[in-house]
Amino acid sequence: MKVYTDGSCLGNPGPGGWAAVFSDDSLKLCGGDGYTTNNRMEMTAVIRALERNPHVTIVTDSKYVKDGIQKWIHGWKKNDWKTSVGKPVKNQDLWKRLDDLVQCNTMWEWVRGHTGDEGNECADSLARKCAGLVRA
Repeated sequence: MKVYTDGSCLGNPGPGGWAAVFSDDSLKLCGGDGYTTNNRMEMTAVIRALERNPHVTIVTDSKYVKDGIQKWIHGWKKNDWKTSVGKPVKNQDLWKRLDDLVQCNTMWEWVRGHTGDEGNECADSLARKCAGLVRA
């Protein structure tokens, strides 16, 4: 099963929203934060999806999330959560939570945002709606 995830932020940082849409229409999750960043919302969407079911294909338009969990995290953990230039990894709390949730059969797929992919557009719309609700 695929889960389409997205995050949105009105200003960066600013009010933000996240959404996860399960491809079988069994579940749509969304929420928001009054002051956050787009990257944190992208990660939160994935975390909330994996908390429900870690045995899915995550479809994201965030290369930050996909590359972070598939490529960069191994080096960060080896370097005690420091980047290659010795600075602390941003969003460490969320990266650690995501690392705990990912299973060997969790798959990852990147899709370009705002190109008409139905699942991505649905997740984007929900995330933007939630960002607007926490702003109000």
